[in-house]
Amino acid sequence: MAEKIILKLGGSVITDKKGDCKVDKERIRALANEISQRTDVFPIIVHGAGSCGHPEARRHHLDKGLDQTNRAGIFVTHHAVGRLNDAVVNALRDSGVESVGIHPLDACTAKKGRLISFNCETVELLVKNGIVPVLHGDVVMDTEQGACIVSGDQIISYIAGKIKVDRIGLATDVDGVLKDGMVIPSINTESAGELDIKESSNTDVTGGMKGKISELLSLAESGIESSIFHVSRTGDFLDGRDHGGTIVTK
Repeated sequence: MAEKIILKLGGSVITDKKGDCKVDKERIRALANEISQRTDVFPIIVHGAGSCGHPEARRHHLDKGLDQTNRAGIFVTHHAVGRLNDAVVNALRDSGVESVGIHPLDACTAKKGRLISFNCETVELLVKNGIVPVLHGDVVMDTEQGACIVSGDQIISYIAGKIKVDRIGLATDVDGVLKDGMVIPSINTESAGELDIKESSNTDVTGGMKGKISELLSLAESGIESSIFHVSRTGDFLDGRDHGGTIVTK
């Protein structure tokens, strides 16, 4: 039976985060090809927004909530990240991977920026029927502040808390969690407190690497390990080999 995994494609590796919704179609095609070549793993794909969502959310200050001045930001932000989701799904399908996009705006609600509802049964049924779900960071409605931005990392944390998966991997534009330019092979709650983890240098309304580590440490406390590695090592992660990155563990 194939391993069930969650694979996160960072927004910084599938878009040019310095551009304005500039999709890296070549990188996405290469990743889709890597995924299509593996029959012993079955992925739930989650991707970040990168330059297709973060700039729009920032311009409409949706990270601060919803008011009468920024309602149009919900459409603009969701439309941008939806374009990226279409690009990922289309590349997977062109590579022979049956897949479909799932949009958190349609399926989730949050409270004060944290997910409180998402019917994961749809994801489970897609996987059961051999269809790869492709989710993404998105704007979602929020019971307290009207709307908020939910990162792909928070989506991963929520799904992994509801659906049993064998492994979780995050493909990023860095080799892992770094200290003095060197990869830290493993971190946990205690050691993470000693690190000075920087925010993303590009437009990011979801916390960059700090946000990733926070979500993954929460999973680790419940016994679910995750890996952070450079996107060029995605094949190694899929094959269960050493990926040269960081393992977030309990």
